Amino acid sequence: MKRSLIILIATLATASLLAACGGGSSSSQTSDKQTAKGPITIWYSNNPNEVKWGKQVVATWNAAHPNEKVTAQEIPAGSSSEEVIGAAITAGNTADLIYNTSPVGVPQFQKQGGLVDLSTFPDGTKYIESRTGPAAAQYASADGDYYQLPWKSNPVMVFYNKAIMRKAGIDPNNPPLATYDEFLATARTIVKSKAAKYAIYPSPSSEFYQSWFDFYPLYAAESGGKQLVENGASTFADKDGTTVAELWRTIYAEKLAGNEPYTGDAFLDGTAGMALAGPWAIASYGKMDWGVAPVPTSAGMTPKETYTFADSKNIGMYSSCKNQGTAWAFLKFSTSPKEDGALLQTTGQMPLRVDLTKAYPAYFAKNPAYSMFAEQASRTVEVPNVSNPVEVWQTFRDAWTGAVIFGKGDITSALKDAAAAIDKLVSQK
Repeated sequence: MKRSLIILIATLATASLLAACGGGSSSSQTSDKQTAKGPITIWYSNNPNEVKWGKQVVATWNAAHPNEKVTAQEIPAGSSSEEVIGAAITAGNTADLIYNTSPVGVPQFQKQGGLVDLSTFPDGTKYIESRTGPAAAQYASADGDYYQLPWKSNPVMVFYNKAIMRKAGIDPNNPPLATYDEFLATARTIVKSKAAKYAIYPSPSSEFYQSWFDFYPLYAAESGGKQLVENGASTFADKDGTTVAELWRTIYAEKLAGNEPYTGDAFLDGTAGMALAGPWAIASYGKMDWGVAPVPTSAGMTPKETYTFADSKNIGMYSSCKNQGTAWAFLKFSTSPKEDGALLQTTGQMPLRVDLTKAYPAYFAKNPAYSMFAEQASRTVEVPNVSNPVEVWQTFRDAWTGAVIFGKGDITSALKDAAAAIDKLVSQK
């Protein structure tokens, strides 16, 4: 799975002028579209394992539905999937279903008129909420409807290299990482012992999405599951947000993490002893002897209490879709218990499904390393579904870069200023 995204404000702002294209349909026209059957197209990620899953599910469907054939391809190349989708909405040539829809893009795609409201299908809301459970609410738009189907998540946790822990004289099977004091002590020991040059090395670059892999998982945990913005107001300029920021500022100030871009994967290369990532990363770690732990909190929490960032990718049905009856049927088929199990088996990513470990006990018995991710998947926080989402996260990242990564100025003031700016962005429709 790729984390790479770039700021697309100009592209999406231009595309938003076409918002009227997705509206204005009468209820009868909507009903006709929703029952129309025939061929459809889908795009999926270029992740090899997802491609393998996609080909399998399409072949199974096509064998049973010769008059409703699905044509699938990898999402077209571009600087990011958001740029590709935004441009395709503008041109009116998106795939009917896109299995690579990032939640951060949904508010803008919706504003463009590019997404079909899945809640308008007779069983739309019921299907989404029964499959996903209470976590589905995070993916609803401001009007309470669903313009995306929550599909799969990659709960961010702390990976650690057992060989490096062992070299540093730390218990490789149970390194102390639960509290901030323990995390810092372990990080200092790794660096002081020269077991690795750095304890941890999240990307210090300035792209808006980078805060999803340093600040946001720890804030989700420290706050007991808060999003960056809730009820139209920023949440993070509080004690919890400040505590997380101070921890990271200490990590950077003591050079336990690098503050310059790193070419490659610092964890995979052995340059860092720990990493924040989801189960998508496991395939790249090869034969490394790694362990995983929940992200730390200041006072420590049990794994069953700890939240983290979801790092989800979802499914959108796009307004250019003519045969929405087939698209909706295929969407449900591809997220059925059987196909969710195939997704889990093929990719190791967690379907956003209630009681995941109970749904697939044989898989988790055979792959115990994934069990912690499955259990964590029920306690995740998503990016908020708000206006100007890219600008919101870029505003936060800019404040974080200065005050935390480079230690400039006062953290409390930096967070409060960012919160005030973000509140204005969120209030714009």
